Amino acid sequence: MPKILKRLVYVYVGTSNYTSDYDFYKKILGAEVIWEFEQFGAKVAAFNLGGEPYILLADHVRAPSKRLIYEVEDIRKAESTLRGKGWVPDGPIFEVPDGPCINFSDKSGNEYAILQMTRPHVLESSRRLE
Repeated sequence: MPKILKRLVYVYVGTSNYTSDYDFYKKILGAEVIWEFEQFGAKVAAFNLGGEPYILLADHVRAPSKRLIYEVEDIRKAESTLRGKGWVPDGPIFEVPDGPCINFSDKSGNEYAILQMTRPHVLESSRRLE
């Protein structure tokens, strides 16, 4: 059977105190800030703790939570294949800076997403704020 998920690219982490959590990752854990932005009422920062997957700290996501984001080759094909197996997404395809994405959950409520990297790591060159 062909592999649908290529690799884990991000761990999306919610925060109830962006500044404190940002300082924890950067100052306590010594993570490198890859990019950071504030747009559309959301603050998000990508941290490198030891290579990919990067930690994405997001103030618009409830805490505590973690969403594992996996890369797929073709999001429409992956969606079709998964739906054929009974998979149900948590909503429609939406765009993030790296490309189209779909959220989903397992039967226990653990959160995941699939992402087609049509603009891989675009924020690394255009949104670095440090």
